[in-house]
Amino acid sequence: MKLRLITAAAALLALAGAANAEEHIVQLLTKGDKGSMVFQPNFIKAAPGDTVKFVPGDKTHNVETIQGMIPDGAQEFKGKVGETITVTLTQEGVYGVKCNPHYGMGMVALIVFGKPVNLDAAQTVKQVGKARTVFPDLFSQVMKAN
Repeated sequence: MKLRLITAAAALLALAGAANAEEHIVQLLTKGDKGSMVFQPNFIKAAPGDTVKFVPGDKTHNVETIQGMIPDGAQEFKGKVGETITVTLTQEGVYGVKCNPHYGMGMVALIVFGKPVNLDAAQTVKQVGKARTVFPDLFSQVMKAN
């Protein structure tokens, strides 16, 4: 009887965690609220169980992780141009992402999942073009969020 109660309690806790999970929708836009070639939003704070869905506004955008800007042991991800992808993060830290065709135009975003354990390392990654001016603002949002 006790084993059944423990099993039932564990199942309820698992369901409660799934019920609290959030799906963050990120649009990849040629023109958005903050200008051209943007992720909207470009800063996401995710919790365990959450998913992040990247939806291209047209067939010229993709999303992929930026080398050196994901936590140790985390899985890189890369969508095809024009493809909607959904990711579930499992390693705590910050994840820098880009639209590869528009990276130099500053089309980047930052996801914080749990504690930003790799923030210092992520900040040392050299950026290109306009991405150099977008990331400092995103990194300042990490400090405000934690």
